Amino acid sequence: MRQIENVISDRGSKYAVSGGSADSREAVEAFLKDLKRKKKYARATHNSWAALLPEGPAKSDDGETGAGAIILRMLEDAGLKNHVVVVTRWYGGKHLGGDRFRHVAEAVRVYLDTL
Repeated sequence: MRQIENVISDRGSKYAVSGGSADSREAVEAFLKDLKRKKKYARATHNSWAALLPEGPAKSDDGETGAGAIILRMLEDAGLKNHVVVVTRWYGGKHLGGDRFRHVAEAVRVYLDTL
């Protein structure tokens, strides 16, 4: 598991990005369970994720509408298969509007740059 914390901070909201290999939906669930063993991540407002799995693409917004689709599109563009990427957000009390989509994309970009 690779984790990058404090990727973005905006109006009190903080973002982190994590990822690792996953070749099935069960592997994604195990990855998320492992991530949420850390209380910090279990208490996060959103843990949005996506993965390109052998059985097809999978994603979850986890309440951050549209975030999973952004992550999935970026994984497709990068050709990164059998890998899950999770963007975590801790809500800071102020709505970010459309900026939240830019932040999700930037977090994924930062992660992909480390591969």
